[in-house]
Amino acid sequence: MPDIPMPMTSIGGVEVSRVICGSNTFFGFSHFSSARDAWLKRYFDIPKIVEVMAKCAEFGVNCVLSGPDPKMHQAIQDLERQTGHHMKWLCTPWAHDTTMTDAIKWTADHGAEICMPHTGWTDPRLNMARGCIEELEPVLEQIRSLGMKTGLSTHRPECIVVGDNAGYDIDAYIQPFNVIGFLNPVETDWVGNIIRRTPKPVVCIKPLAAGRVMPEPGLGFVYRNNKPIDPVCIGFLSPEEAEADIKIALALMEHEQPDVELTMSRSKRHLVK
Repeated sequence: MPDIPMPMTSIGGVEVSRVICGSNTFFGFSHFSSARDAWLKRYFDIPKIVEVMAKCAEFGVNCVLSGPDPKMHQAIQDLERQTGHHMKWLCTPWAHDTTMTDAIKWTADHGAEICMPHTGWTDPRLNMARGCIEELEPVLEQIRSLGMKTGLSTHRPECIVVGDNAGYDIDAYIQPFNVIGFLNPVETDWVGNIIRRTPKPVVCIKPLAAGRVMPEPGLGFVYRNNKPIDPVCIGFLSPEEAEADIKIALALMEHEQPDVELTMSRSKRHLVK
């Protein structure tokens, strides 16, 4: 067990750990190459997903973020049956091959505590001229009526500004945030300012830019520049990687220098005392 307890925050009254388990690795969304996508899809069956989430749970992570996929629903159930840990589900439905009404109902029927329409649904409906997100209010009403907490997943920080200004019934936002600006449409200082300015929690995704940034500097940037109520969603390739990255995150949240085990190769031997 970790020496440092996992800090918690709240999304609409639901207690959520400030590290959230990401799921792009589980479903083959590498944001890197089609070859890596294919390997991830082949590698991550349900038992391997459960193995990673079990390690996350050991360190106090109590929430996973994913789309409304039956594979994730089964993994959450298997985790609880095998370990006793309940992993809360922050689900991001998108009406790609169904209606949004049906996607939200599926999300509620399968036990998700928090429902935030996916960026693929949200961002095309952003209307900056009118200062609104079209079709949003009935969607939020349905989410609330089914007992879930509400929010928006976006890749456009303008949605956060519009959401706050319009006074929508939103508990939290999801927004990419990383030191190199990966999947951000404006500079990182602008994104950080918007995240800090909203009173709502912002789930910061892509903190390591899909593997383009090392964990310590990448997580250090995000935790230094978001709010104490903002969770950070990290994707993991293995239980070992989950443990290492969560330990870094815990140290950073305590404003301590992370104790990182350095990688070693023959070319680095001359660097060792």
